[in-house]
Amino acid sequence: MAQITKEILKFMPTDSITDAVYEGANIVLYTKDADFFLDNKGKIRKAVSEFKKRIELRVDPSILLGEEEAETIIRKILPEEAKVSDIIFEQQRSMVTIEAEKPGLAIGKQGSLLKEIREKTLWVPIIKRSPPIRSVLIENIRKVLYQNSDYRRKFLDKVGHRIYDGWKRSKQHEWVRLSFLGGARQVGRSSQFLQTPESRILLDCGINVATLDPKEAYPMLDSPEFRINELDAIIVTHSHVDHCGFIPYLFKFGYRGPVYCTAPTRDVMSLLMLDIVKLMKAENRDPLYDVDDIKEMVKHTITLNFEEVTDITPDVRVTLYNAGHILGSSMVHLNIGNGLHNYMYTGDMKFGKSQLLAPAHTKFPRLETITIESTYGGKTNIKPPQREQDQLLKDIIKNTVDRGGKVLMPVLGSGRAQDMIVMIESMVRQKEIEPVPVYIDGMVWDITAIHTAYPEFLNSTIHKLIFHKDQNPFLSDIFKKVGSSKERAQVIEEKGACVVLATSGMLVGGPSVEYLKHFADNPKNSLVFSCYQPEGSLGHRIRAGLREYSFMEKGKQYVTPIRLEVHRLEITDHSDRKQLMNFIFKCNPRPKKVIINHGESSRCLDLASSIHKQGRIETIAPKNLEAVRLR
Repeated sequence: MAQITKEILKFMPTDSITDAVYEGANIVLYTKDADFFLDNKGKIRKAVSEFKKRIELRVDPSILLGEEEAETIIRKILPEEAKVSDIIFEQQRSMVTIEAEKPGLAIGKQGSLLKEIREKTLWVPIIKRSPPIRSVLIENIRKVLYQNSDYRRKFLDKVGHRIYDGWKRSKQHEWVRLSFLGGARQVGRSSQFLQTPESRILLDCGINVATLDPKEAYPMLDSPEFRINELDAIIVTHSHVDHCGFIPYLFKFGYRGPVYCTAPTRDVMSLLMLDIVKLMKAENRDPLYDVDDIKEMVKHTITLNFEEVTDITPDVRVTLYNAGHILGSSMVHLNIGNGLHNYMYTGDMKFGKSQLLAPAHTKFPRLETITIESTYGGKTNIKPPQREQDQLLKDIIKNTVDRGGKVLMPVLGSGRAQDMIVMIESMVRQKEIEPVPVYIDGMVWDITAIHTAYPEFLNSTIHKLIFHKDQNPFLSDIFKKVGSSKERAQVIEEKGACVVLATSGMLVGGPSVEYLKHFADNPKNSLVFSCYQPEGSLGHRIRAGLREYSFMEKGKQYVTPIRLEVHRLEITDHSDRKQLMNFIFKCNPRPKKVIINHGESSRCLDLASSIHKQGRIETIAPKNLEAVRLR
């Protein structure tokens, strides 16, 4: 493999290629021969067939048409009906990204317009759909990537050399070991450390948001086997902070390797991390990391699509599969040692169609060991039918509105918030409840904008609705964005009924706590929990019966009684007990070993016992700092 580029060049005409570089596991050839670029006579296809790698041909940046002239030509080629919103050039990689409201019209029949752009400008065009809701964060992420285009090219080439230049560690052993640095028999700070004969890979690296104790809040990276300078890659399953919130801390301390995830996961987790910095500063606490560390993470992130297979080290190949949990959430399938062992980590997953997503994937090429979550893995964790919860939400909103009260719904910014938006919009559209203002506070609006930018990650129903402005549930005029503390105060003081969706979902900070301070003592109001409330969180204590809430404000302590109605919606973007069991037994092939994590200790043990008894499958529920030998 160390000589792979030299071998590929043997398939090309003499002196046709000026440079051969890596972009991660992909190989990019650059040429100054425009004719060869436009028609390589099947040479690239033949090389791809021979080496089973993605090989791409681009022109050398030195012969590209100037950006201004190229943009003029591109706008002339593309029809007005395509509604092009932006054209972004990345000269270092000879690529141009074209955002259009109607991508199909920008591509043309059988790619005819893309071909014309290539012929007249020599740029490689990439078409993307313009999001219906503008996302400043996505724009900023693209800006960071384009501003650091030269660095990105060198970084991606370095990653490729790590993959293809051969082993750097002496093959002293053939075992594969998995260490749990967080999230074992608990919910929060999920992190697994995988060691193979050649690779050191971190799977998730999150924060336990329900505690301020550093010993309980962060992954146990002081474990003897973990050394940041030996880390080859980080893989992130999804954007919830209990799975990714600690990653910028690694960049703060010098990590400069790749972070693999889906594109929506990269965008949403960046937003949530920026919010962590903001909240810690607002609480007069020293932030774990700063904005520059988050930018470093973005610069080093390599995004993958579902079911895209890619090498990440000499002996590990990764494929991400839909986990059905939140936008972009993935299950991580690792092919280790070219078939030596096949391991999959589900992260958080949902084996059932949700408001937004398709069910978790169940068919894999090979599978020996799987780690599965158990958030709702206990015997009693069986969720009622969705239609019952729909009716309950209708009744709560209707009854609260009829008595002139306000409904506060603390939500996770990604996932549950969008579920609630879709549910409420559907009820209003079908005239099951009267239109009522729905105020969206915190990061919910920005994350919803990101949802509209990646419709291909949503289920077929929502996917189709997003393509029609008049049917897009996220664009309903009942939704009102709360963009400042002044606007929040207006909502609080406003007379009349309304619904408020606000982060955080566990009442551990964020705007939901501010609303609670003012809504709590009015029995006309309602508080609706719709997501998991970990022990130690204010949400958990209120659900357990807390009826008085004390808080500090401007140096003074206040106590407010909790008189509003407290409700619990039994809906979740996690699998319940029945779905977890069904998932394991519908996996094809069925795993030989099942590891249980991400759940209260009793639920982990109970699920492990049940899977073993019903399926005669080896199961284990490790504790933090325990290591499991996979092979």
